[in-house]
Amino acid sequence: MTKRQTRLFFFISTGLFVLVFLGLTVDTTKQVASLTHSDTITPQVKAGDHVWHKYNCINCHTLLGEGAYYAPDLTKIAKQRGAAYLTQFLKDPSRFYSEERDRRLMPTLGLSNQEISDVIAFLGWVSNIDNQGWPPRPILVSGSAAPQPVGERPVAASTDPVALGEALFRSSPPGCSGCHSIAPDVRIVGPSLANMKQLAEEALKSPKYGGEAKDVEAYIRESIVNPSIYIVPGPTYSAGGMSLMPDDFGKTLTDKQINDLVAYLMSLE
Repeated sequence: MTKRQTRLFFFISTGLFVLVFLGLTVDTTKQVASLTHSDTITPQVKAGDHVWHKYNCINCHTLLGEGAYYAPDLTKIAKQRGAAYLTQFLKDPSRFYSEERDRRLMPTLGLSNQEISDVIAFLGWVSNIDNQGWPPRPILVSGSAAPQPVGERPVAASTDPVALGEALFRSSPPGCSGCHSIAPDVRIVGPSLANMKQLAEEALKSPKYGGEAKDVEAYIRESIVNPSIYIVPGPTYSAGGMSLMPDDFGKTLTDKQINDLVAYLMSLE
């Protein structure tokens, strides 16, 4: 190429790439509102954002990949743990984790009830952002069997209900593996689900059980859609007589997904 041709190639190529960059920028800007669901930003969400910055949460945690990467990424935490758990955790983190066992402990910040409610609303809004699977980093939970990147939904290798249920169990949302271990005697937030059949049989025989299930399969389904019917004894499983497990899976999961989860949990012997 001659010098003149080289210059033309440089200027034309640069111009084309600038136009592509500008086009992508404009397209991205147009999609921000729909991807972030900006129409759902309420005054409480804004107040929660203020709480997030007031207590310098970003000094330890990350949101959408931005933060200190010292503590867990919280992009999808509201869907993974639910408001009931987050409320109790923010009141007293030491109730759920210990420095001796988990090697780190979030300090008790002394948030007011209103501040807790506001920051949970903020995290709830963040969890609904279509982040395209970013950041590719799992929530760091002690004892989790197989953490998955935030926002990534594993694909089962077959159409077998057990395989589909396992893939869903490890997905976020619903985030089952972020709270339940499938290893014996390993407690994350909720009880271990190892030997699920045996646990269900014991619950059905308990005089404290007040549900309608007559067999193990029905009990597991009932526990998913209405977790407060029977609460497994444990210091971190409930508050005020209500389970800390989210109670909306009956609405957020389809009947097929619940059936697959039940099939997988039934296989944990």
